[in-house]
Amino acid sequence: MMGHVDHIVNAGVTHVWLPPPSHSVSPQGYMPGRLYDLNASKYGTEAELKALISAFHAKNIQCVADIVINHRCADYKDSRGIYCIFEGGTSDNRLDWGPGMICRDDTQYSDGTGNLDTGMSFDAAPDIDHLNARVQHELTDWLNWLKTEVGFDGWRLDFTKGYSSNIAKIYVQNTSPSFVVAEIWSSLAYNGDGKPSNNQDPDRQQLVNWVQEVGGPATAFDFTTKGLLNSAVQNALYLMRDANGKAAGMIGWWPEKAVTFVDNHDTGSTQNSWPFPSDKVMQGYAYILTHPGIPCIFYDHLIDWGLTEPISELATVRTRNGIKPNSTLHILVADADLYLAMIDEKVLMKLGPRFDLGNLIPSDFHLVAHGSDYGVWEKTSKL
Repeated sequence: MMGHVDHIVNAGVTHVWLPPPSHSVSPQGYMPGRLYDLNASKYGTEAELKALISAFHAKNIQCVADIVINHRCADYKDSRGIYCIFEGGTSDNRLDWGPGMICRDDTQYSDGTGNLDTGMSFDAAPDIDHLNARVQHELTDWLNWLKTEVGFDGWRLDFTKGYSSNIAKIYVQNTSPSFVVAEIWSSLAYNGDGKPSNNQDPDRQQLVNWVQEVGGPATAFDFTTKGLLNSAVQNALYLMRDANGKAAGMIGWWPEKAVTFVDNHDTGSTQNSWPFPSDKVMQGYAYILTHPGIPCIFYDHLIDWGLTEPISELATVRTRNGIKPNSTLHILVADADLYLAMIDEKVLMKLGPRFDLGNLIPSDFHLVAHGSDYGVWEKTSKL
């Protein structure tokens, strides 16, 4: 990634979300074990990580660590022959835990002495007991170490359905990150015909509730917008307007706290669990980079797919026109084959195959970015 810092800067990026930094049983980092061991990561060494963070900081870009604390992999078996003896990765006993630090309802690993889990179970690894005072204290110390010693600025909280929002609030308050975003995966409500419902309020409410309960800098990935966009660009653009005429995702309710995205390492890339239609990816970026919310650009798309130029072009439009997370959105048309919206009375954005727009584009707007089935216009400045 060090070789692409300038490309990332030129795309108008303000924060970079980096993968889990610690030793992990899985190479991707999402089965962490020795949390203080940053030299066993497939991504590089601790020194390389610090150098990368320093390079981003030199460009005024903050770095967000991927924090996986719902579950943890043990190094050793106990007397029962069960992997539940954890090593922290230091010469002392920090994060050196036993089975008592596992939720007691995780019967595969626990010795029955821990507290009940506060969230969903995770079968592939021991569910950590976040009601345990030592767990809270030592994970807080580790997070603060990632800030002060490694240089991270904020957190992306993995699988937050695995522990309560009250637990997340404790870690956020104890570590004072500048930015926090939660993964609260939701897969939408669907009609009997297999298409997304026009009412996604329960999904949106779940995201809003978590942000409200955690407070402070907390935000959430807008899975509702992602899922709707997936379907909308396939001749169902009416999905992007709710019954009240607002954006149908979380950005329609609380855009300042909604992190919008087209794909990530789970939905796209090698996992490909909920991918955006590959031939319509730029329509997705035309939407999130012109609309309210906090847009998140996928590294694969920016670098590996060769979309640096068109994505950066859209990001420049956003910056040039001062589009903010709370910018004003007016949805002018939301039909199957055409979506047209005005942002801050300065930018018009169109999606869909309909070519004839009639008189929908005012004469004082000019085209500044376009591609397959998308276009962006700016209001012409008066001399």
